[in-house]
Amino acid sequence: MPEHNLDLILTLAGGLTAALVLGFITQKLRLSPIVGYLLAGIVVGPFTPGYTANHAIASQCADIGVILLMFGVGVHFRLRDLLAVQKIALPGALIQIGVATSLAGLVMRQFFGWSLLAGIVFGIAISVASTVVLIRVLTDNGALDTPTGRVAVGWLIVEDLFTVLVLVLLPPLVPHGTGENVFAVFAIAFLKLFALVLLAFFVGGRIIPWLLGFVARTGSRELFTLAVLAIVLGIAVGAAELFGASMALGAFLAGMIVGQSTYGAQAASRAMPFRDAFSVLFFVSIGMLFDPLGLWKNWPLFLTTLGVVLLGKPLAAFVVVIIMGRPLRMALSLSVALAQIGEFSFILAALATELKILPPTATNALVAASIVSITLNPLLYRVIEPTEKCLRRAYTPPYRQHITGRKVVQYY
Repeated sequence: MPEHNLDLILTLAGGLTAALVLGFITQKLRLSPIVGYLLAGIVVGPFTPGYTANHAIASQCADIGVILLMFGVGVHFRLRDLLAVQKIALPGALIQIGVATSLAGLVMRQFFGWSLLAGIVFGIAISVASTVVLIRVLTDNGALDTPTGRVAVGWLIVEDLFTVLVLVLLPPLVPHGTGENVFAVFAIAFLKLFALVLLAFFVGGRIIPWLLGFVARTGSRELFTLAVLAIVLGIAVGAAELFGASMALGAFLAGMIVGQSTYGAQAASRAMPFRDAFSVLFFVSIGMLFDPLGLWKNWPLFLTTLGVVLLGKPLAAFVVVIIMGRPLRMALSLSVALAQIGEFSFILAALATELKILPPTATNALVAASIVSITLNPLLYRVIEPTEKCLRRAYTPPYRQHITGRKVVQYY
């Protein structure tokens, strides 16, 4: 067997086995399996003793995982869900992203000597939360179908869409990082994005459902699965090669088109096993980048990143929700649910590192902060109720009453 084929098999076997074992352990500990997948990457990575997987192969598989992950987001995206909670989700998410990005950008530039663009990109990366973790936490606590759950999901949709836009605009912006012709770069990028969206929805919106229906009528599960994968990968590659956009955006658009057809649920179910397997390899590949010794050398960066994720971002969300007149319980729940980072953070950081915007230390701090924040998130959600009671006791004046004849006078 050729050596590169053996590397491929060993990487897949080693990475998936480690992810299975550690994912099972974290699941039993009532933590997110994503923590286990990241730890699996650390175990098979080059910075720990024992077996070392091929990171180049893992990264290639991770690219497929990102495409299929974005396809899944697109399939389940519904504009009406966002419109139903737009009055709080849209301004809340944008303000929270702005606060977290500004805070991180200022700190990175002032104390770590990063460029302004690097600080902003890193701030955006840690300002968005993991949809997978958020939905899992809300589901485990029976809050997914509550008003708080719907606002949280809408909030995450806004964050995801904002990140997708950044992924589109970042590559053409890099060559002009000094500020020269920035407006021209943005204008061209928006024109390409507009053309891609038009082509996808007005042409693909007619051809893709027809193609899926044509294949579905054959009655072959294999052919339908192949059709779904070919559509997703084809649009993703076409978006990158023809329009200069990211493959993630192409996959997201493909998911939206398929999701609006009558075959959306069937297509999602066919792609799900592939999405799950390759998205696991995405987290494994991220974990392989983690260097414990590097973290020890750059612990101030890690603590700063963790501080923004666990304190800055939740506090911004809490204040926004309270100012908008929503209940204290909703403000606390949203704050805790958003106090983590996940898949989109890694996608953006990986692109920024590839474009040489972020230093290697950024990914290391990001992985460590992700492991800690995702691990703590379910635990923090359990203390929302006692925290709410403490806050109400602290800020509600004691109740007193005085009886004057038949009249009861109440004092607050």
